[in-house]
Amino acid sequence: MTTAYDFSARDIDGHERSLSEWQGKVMLIVNVASKCGFTPQYTGLEALWRSDRDKGLVVLGFPCDQFGHQEPGDEAEIKNFCSTSYDVSFPMFAKVDVNGADAHPLYKWLKSEGKGILGSESIKWNFTKFLVDRQGEVVKRYAPTDTPEKIARDLAARL
Repeated sequence: MTTAYDFSARDIDGHERSLSEWQGKVMLIVNVASKCGFTPQYTGLEALWRSDRDKGLVVLGFPCDQFGHQEPGDEAEIKNFCSTSYDVSFPMFAKVDVNGADAHPLYKWLKSEGKGILGSESIKWNFTKFLVDRQGEVVKRYAPTDTPEKIARDLAARL
């Protein structure tokens, strides 16, 4: 059986990282963008990370430019924006596609395991979130409008 731990991705600094690095942790995997109406959710995501990482939570951010060209920068620009604008310290990755033929394998798997409304696999916008349990299995998918503060209730039950 495939789990999140079977995947790896290039981090924002260009290093390949296996998600098995976070085996046994609860993961919140989010496709993010710097110029999106939901970008202020970085504040809530960082707050979750800071308050719950010692309980076993890891937030993983995957920049994506597939929705309205809202992540136009390169990795250095994205990292600088996240650091200076939102003091992001949770792990960030290189820009990925989340839909289409070039979708990152992790996202192909996430979408197949955590379908959206009416069984749709396609990700509709930035800041779609996937909650992955300590066994590496998708347990819930959240819409971009689901704020980190709302997700905190579900996290508390898993931490």
